[in-house]
Parts: sequence; structure tokens; C-alpha cells
Amino acid sequence: MAILDRTSTLLKEAPAQQRRSRARLSAGQVIIYIILIVGILYTLLPFLWMLGTSFKSSTEIVRMPPTLIPEKFTLSSYRTIFTDPSVPLARFYLNSIIVTFSIVAMVLFTSSLAGFVFAKYTFFGKNLWFTLILATMMIPFQVIMIPLYLVLVKLGITDSLLGLIVPGATSAFGIFLMRQFIESIPSELIDAARIDGASEFGIYWQVILPQMGAALATLGIFQFMGTWNDYLWPLIVITTTEKRTLPIMLTWYNSQHGSRFDLTMAASVLVILPIVVIYFFFQRWIVRGIALTGFK
Repeated sequence: MAILDRTSTLLKEAPAQQRRSRARLSAGQVIIYIILIVGILYTLLPFLWMLGTSFKSSTEIVRMPPTLIPEKFTLSSYRTIFTDPSVPLARFYLNSIIVTFSIVAMVLFTSSLAGFVFAKYTFFGKNLWFTLILATMMIPFQVIMIPLYLVLVKLGITDSLLGLIVPGATSAFGIFLMRQFIESIPSELIDAARIDGASEFGIYWQVILPQMGAALATLGIFQFMGTWNDYLWPLIVITTTEKRTLPIMLTWYNSQHGSRFDLTMAASVLVILPIVVIYFFFQRWIVRGIALTGFK
């Protein structure tokens, strides 16, 4: 009977202990949520300020104390930018789109193909070559900037969109990311394809590539954001106004209208808008791709 009474007491005390445990857990979660919310607001504050300022009038921007949300929304800044004859905004967008999508397509192809070779083939100096490729990630771009420009001069493709595309055709990070993912693909699939008579490129195209959707999407998003925001290299290569990309246009526009913060903020919103849209629709692929590649 004593054992039964003790068991009954424990059963009655268990729900109370569970409730106290849930209460402690809930309090901890509340603290975590508060910290995360504060961090998110701290991160988003510059973007919210930029967005709000783009809809303010020039007088409201300099008003003290400042306001985060415009008291009166106006689209005059955007109308000024779109109707300014000295700013061919559509041309700048087209240049950025051509350069960005060309580089993304080339990087996805070269990185996946090189990653396949380093992951599933054995050849002399394989580890050495892969180490040298990874070592290039440690070299600052400013070190190779002048030699790379001299190469473009020899090729005769300076001051052209091709001069922006060709140097970005490969990516050491992309090769590393693709190799990490392809190593997880069973080699038996490749052997079975060889037995069926598939060529080596056919194995890459028909067996490996269809299984790399998440990794390719992750690399594509990273490459898109990096290329779209690139400023230094286009500034060096491009000298003609009609061939400039959006980041250069933003700097030039800021120098022309430095006192018009409303125009500068509106131009900044137009520059980052495609990145926000791309990231919003494809953010889940980043998490999925990083998880599948084992990249930390």
C-alpha cells in the first residue's frame, strides 16, 4: 500500500512539475524573442529609414526632430528620377541585368562542372589543385585588380559589359560549395550510368546536375547578390555613362544631388529592390542548400 500511495503522489505531482517547467521555458523563450526582435529592429532601422525618407518631401527630411514614418507620403522623388533625362535608369537596369545573369549562369556551369571533377574523379595533383583554388579566396581583389585590368586591355574588352562578365566566369567559393554537395551523391549512380554507355559529360548533365537544385539555387543567390552590388570593378572598367551599372549610377547620382536626400534615398531603394525580391522568394533555398552541402 505504501508503494501505491507513493506512486499516486508522484503522479499527482508530475503535472505540477511539468507546468512549472513549461513556465520556465516560456520565460526563457520570451527573453530570446525580445533579444531577437531588438536585433532585427537594429538591423532593419537603416533600411526603414531609407525607405521612409524616399517618400518624404525635401523639407520634412531636414525637420527636427526627425520622423521615421513620413507625415505626408509623396512620390515626387521617384517621378524626378524616372523623368530625369540625364539618368537613363532603364539602361542602367538593363546593364546590371545582363551582367548579373550572365555571370550567374557561367558561375553555376563552371562551378558545378569543376565540383563534379574534384568530387568524383581521381587524378594526379587533385588535392594540390583544389588547395590552390581555395587559396585564391584569401587573396584580396585589390591585389589582382591591376593585372586583371591589363589582361582586359590586351583582349580589348575594356569599357564594355563583356569586360565585366569574363573575369567573373568562375568562383572558387562556388567550386568548393559544389564539391561539398556532389560528394554526398552516391558513386553507384555514376557507375551505373557508365555501364549504360553514358559519356562523362552526359553523366554530369543527366545524372549529377538534376540532383543539385538546392545547391545551385544557393550559389546562384549568393552570386546574384554579390554581382548586383559590385561597385569597384565596374567603376574601373566602365568609362561610358550608357554602360554603367546601377551601383555606379547611385554614386554618380549622389554626387550630382548630394543635397537632395530624398532623391538619393529613392535611388537607393530602386537599386536594392531586385535583391530584396530575389531573396524574399528564394531564401528557403539558401537554408536548404547550406544544410545539404554541409557548409557551416
